[in-house]
Amino acid sequence: MNTPAPPLTPDCFLQLMWLASPALPIGGFSYSEALESAVNAALVATESEACSWLVAQLHLSQSRADMAAIAQAMPAWASHDTSRLAALNAWVLTTRESSELRLQTEQMGRSLIEWLKNRYADDAAAMQQTSWLAAQDASYPMAFALAATLTGATARNALLAYTFGWAENMVQAAIKSVPLGQNAGQRILARLTADIPAAVEHALALPDGQRQAFSPMLAILSARHEHQYSRLFRS
Repeated sequence: MNTPAPPLTPDCFLQLMWLASPALPIGGFSYSEALESAVNAALVATESEACSWLVAQLHLSQSRADMAAIAQAMPAWASHDTSRLAALNAWVLTTRESSELRLQTEQMGRSLIEWLKNRYADDAAAMQQTSWLAAQDASYPMAFALAATLTGATARNALLAYTFGWAENMVQAAIKSVPLGQNAGQRILARLTADIPAAVEHALALPDGQRQAFSPMLAILSARHEHQYSRLFRS
């Protein structure tokens, strides 16, 4: 029989809310992950199109790639398996198909590492893991996996927090770039929130051989964004 997951304690819940908060100083607000380029190419021009775009990105890109990598990295952090973590980090970096997407994961990874150094300055074990990660060319998913592991959260709860934080940032990017009103943004966020649990379960179930980052249009639009004449976002 499967062992029931431990209950989510108030402290752990608050820590996960903190990691998912747009106020976390890691710069997620400055990236649109090629959504701005899709708007520029007239592929996304309405609330409905923005919603469809982000739902597709959730299931085809996030769930199959970064979310799955976070789920697999958390037990590796818990067991101090640095060879496994290095392999997962290398996979994440290899799947960045444009310089902007590579910049995003590296910059957000470094920023989260700095936050971890401040947050766990008095925790020798946490600082040892953070120092190891800082010595790598760290990606954001690996840094988030460490931050989530230090809260004591399960992988499922950590992914729910991670994905909701991603959804909030992307909805704000849609509001600014399409542009859309705040109520439209809330409707899109409601749709994403409804889809997040299934995306998390899919990510949790993926073995190594089924992780993938095959989103060719996203990669093409990201590459185009690097040369876009007018931009609000870094990606």
